[in-house]
Amino acid sequence: MAEPLDDYIDAVGRALSLPIEDSWRPAVRANLEVSLKMAKLVDEFSLADEAEPASVFTA
Repeated sequence: MAEPLDDYIDAVGRALSLPIEDSWRPAVRANLEVSLKMAKLVDEFSLADEAEPASVFTA
């Protein structure tokens, strides 16, 4: 039975016409798992309504 991430990998591969070799699947899946964990941390971090974006300085 396919896992949701495996289905996602298949769907994105088809949408982008990107062949994904079976040998790559574990690495692609691991990368997605880490990316989703990091995204969840950012999404769950609450900010006060008065929070302002940081200034951007360039040289």
